[in-house]
Amino acid sequence: MSVVLYGSQSTASLVVHWLLIELGIEHELHQLDFDRREQKSPEYLAINPQGRVPTLLIDGQVLTESAAIAMHLADLHPQAKLAPAVGTPERAAYYRWMFFCAYTLMPAYRSWFYADEPAGEAHADEVKARARQQIEAAWQQVTDHLERNGPYLLGADLSAVDFVLTMLMRWSRNMPKPTDGWPVLRDFARRMKDRPSFAEVYRREGIDDWT
Repeated sequence: MSVVLYGSQSTASLVVHWLLIELGIEHELHQLDFDRREQKSPEYLAINPQGRVPTLLIDGQVLTESAAIAMHLADLHPQAKLAPAVGTPERAAYYRWMFFCAYTLMPAYRSWFYADEPAGEAHADEVKARARQQIEAAWQQVTDHLERNGPYLLGADLSAVDFVLTMLMRWSRNMPKPTDGWPVLRDFARRMKDRPSFAEVYRREGIDDWT
């Protein structure tokens, strides 16, 4: 199987890279330089017209969207037990939290980091303030859930959604209230960051913050 990942340091591609390492999948990594706008180059747009990362090629098939890729990798490698069986209550919970990450947290983060996009520069501060409220409310919801049902999102069993959630926790590290401000989230992140694959993806990408 030929696997190629296009990503960039500290972006949504991090979780895909992390899972490839966790699952022991041999792959080729292409890190794009966003400062040089390589993600908008004609060569890359020919692969992914959105001009975003991650893009994963498996035997030539183009896959995009970090949460979707995470789910597919888990399904391709059932021996790792990172996804519950289809049709079970656990699988339903898995879908719930994966799409909570994709539909609740990720759009709110985009509004925080690119506050001028929704309504122009004149309204950026207002957009950012609203995004912060949404993000902090979402993390409180995750905290409440983990307090009742932890240590992982699906209870006792680690799944791919925990990797996605950890990546999103990292995105808050420079916000006014980072996720480390919630003890339950801090403990959750510590369990995930103690995995050897986390240290390895950090080493390969040259990341040294939020350790």
